[in-house]
Amino acid sequence: MRIKISFIILLLLISFSSQSKSKAPNLESDETTSTFAGIKRADLIRFAKKLLGTPYHFASSSPKKGFDCSGFVKYVFSNYKINLPRSSKSYEAVGKSLKPAEFKVGDVIVFYGFKDKTRIGHVGIICEADGMNSKFIHSSSGKSKGVTISDLGSNMYTRRFYKCIDVIN
Repeated sequence: MRIKISFIILLLLISFSSQSKSKAPNLESDETTSTFAGIKRADLIRFAKKLLGTPYHFASSSPKKGFDCSGFVKYVFSNYKINLPRSSKSYEAVGKSLKPAEFKVGDVIVFYGFKDKTRIGHVGIICEADGMNSKFIHSSSGKSKGVTISDLGSNMYTRRFYKCIDVIN
């Protein structure tokens, strides 16, 4: 009788331990993962944040020399095998514009220029998604002079906002 009970318990243990672990819920949110080459959006932002403080340098995409805005965005995404335009102006034709509620960490944010508000002139990467109150990392030629994090909700950026695009999915 003991042998039968032990045998049944053993069978139950084996059957429960062999069940697939893929049935567990996926706890990773859209803000951290992507389907493009398995890129984790949070990893992309961690990489970008390692460049905080890198100086601004016009027409450059080198961490040693410094970055302009599009050079910074191109450099970050190229490290994840995503080829993006080198010129901020070229982003006008890239991607479909997202609604603010759809903004995600890792999306590229596109702005009109500071002086010429009719042409694209600046880009950055969303690092904290909260619609029009999101934060983004970019290389600024302004007061901060280099790679910094700014608030989209500030008047300076809200009035120049053109679009936000998902270049990962």
